[in-house]
Amino acid sequence: MLMEALQIEGVDVFFGYPGGAVLDIYDEITRHPRLRHILVRHEQAAVHAADGYARATGRVGVALVTSGPGATNAVTGIATANCDSVPIVVFSGQVNRSLIGNDAFQEVDIVGITRPCTKHNYLVQKIEDLPEIIAEAFYVARSGRPGAVLVDLPKDVVQARALFSYPEKVTMRSYNPTYVPNQNQLRKAARMILGAKRPLIISGGGAISSGAEDELFWLADRLNIPVTTTLMGLGSFPASDPLFLGMPGMHGTYAANRAINACDVLIAVGMRFDDRVTGLVSAFAPKAKIVHVDIDPSSIGKNIQVDVPLVADCKHTLAALKTLLEEHLDENDVSYGRNPVWRRTIQTLQDEHPLFYARGDKIKPQEVVESIQQVAAALGRETIITTEVGQNQMWAAQFYKFDKPRTLLSSGGLGTMGYGLPAALGAQAAFPEHLVVDIAGDGSIQMNSQELATAVESRLPVKIVILNNQYLGMVRQWQELFYKRNYSFTPMQGQPDFVALAKAYGAEGYRVTRPDRLRDTLREAFASPLPAIVDVHVDREENVYPMVPANGAIDDMMLS
Repeated sequence: MLMEALQIEGVDVFFGYPGGAVLDIYDEITRHPRLRHILVRHEQAAVHAADGYARATGRVGVALVTSGPGATNAVTGIATANCDSVPIVVFSGQVNRSLIGNDAFQEVDIVGITRPCTKHNYLVQKIEDLPEIIAEAFYVARSGRPGAVLVDLPKDVVQARALFSYPEKVTMRSYNPTYVPNQNQLRKAARMILGAKRPLIISGGGAISSGAEDELFWLADRLNIPVTTTLMGLGSFPASDPLFLGMPGMHGTYAANRAINACDVLIAVGMRFDDRVTGLVSAFAPKAKIVHVDIDPSSIGKNIQVDVPLVADCKHTLAALKTLLEEHLDENDVSYGRNPVWRRTIQTLQDEHPLFYARGDKIKPQEVVESIQQVAAALGRETIITTEVGQNQMWAAQFYKFDKPRTLLSSGGLGTMGYGLPAALGAQAAFPEHLVVDIAGDGSIQMNSQELATAVESRLPVKIVILNNQYLGMVRQWQELFYKRNYSFTPMQGQPDFVALAKAYGAEGYRVTRPDRLRDTLREAFASPLPAIVDVHVDREENVYPMVPANGAIDDMMLS
């Protein structure tokens, strides 16, 4: 039943790790060759890989784990996906129904454990209910604000038999997301935007989830509105466009943060005003009227009070807004004719403090990120970037120019170290011909480095570029700036030989210690048909700037 349901839902690949409670399912997998199962080496990695697959494709990612520790190992991946509104369905094994609550071997209440970090979850009580529950799980995961759904499968339910009948349509009385915006609110938004002298768009992951990048580009281009995107929104608007200001927030650009606090109308599309974006809430966008588009009503007004709430799908809303605005825009009212003073102000902000790093004898991590993009472009490869979490993540967000959606896969809301490598495996499984690069730190990569075995065994030629500074870099940066350089347990002196580690797993390993060898080595690694680690020894105490201190206003930036 489960295998048939997955095929009906369009699943082509899923990730898992077997165990006693799911042996009957694994016994069945081999009879369904159209479904590719990828064996990971840790259950957390199975869920991150499903997450990476989902972010890269826009489809629902699927993972399968056993009961007890298998299920609890999956919780970090579930919470990671749910925080970032990624559609995944995780199937967990469970002990027989008669043993639930008896502290049986490898029994945990995974439904209770995951209730706070899933969009919804299920404990299947009857085999007859399984098809409907699976259909609901996929519907809930992908609709509205996407998220993580868990389906817990008792062993005796899985072993039972029933006639298979899959529902053609899912209807849930208690769950009906709103896709179409309120027309009165839409008209208010249009009037506000047309009357703005200093408009600004801030785009988030919801713009990508809904596929609203074309509508977003029209709004910005037609009305000459500068755009900043959150970490999750990078790629929703082309980074190479002159209207793009970079990322806002704690490590946002000078221009983006200053523009937010100078604008008179802020159009927020599919973002939730996370604390890393807003900084001190009372000082965020103090001069602006705010239009907020989001399909999740609980995200509107939760952190920042808004003037025009639009509870609806981003793509539907921006398309409807385009129709309204076109009625009021003269054919000769071309984009660069609007708000010329504001555009000059923005240009001044961009020129005053562009992103910058000083080159020298040591390899700079920012240079590595730029080189990854340049080498990939020279090879003519479609590229997907994943990241771990920490300084490597922020440098990737700042210095890699994302022109397309679904080309950056990164843990934003939960900030999960160890995310990047398994997420890269999921993306590579979805797009075998793409170049998939995990920009990693030497601390984060060790959280799930065992997945090199998965990469080699499953022939997923991901490339891992380690920005090796022999520190837990972001924590060390905070210790330098706010704890009087008391580097308490952040030096990572006992590092493995990453080149030898790669070779031990059957992958390729490269080491770079000089700037003049960087691009040639990247070129060689990227051209290889095998998974590879490129261990780049970077300037040990290079910091991520700009930086907004904790509880600071976003325009109160440390620039160097």
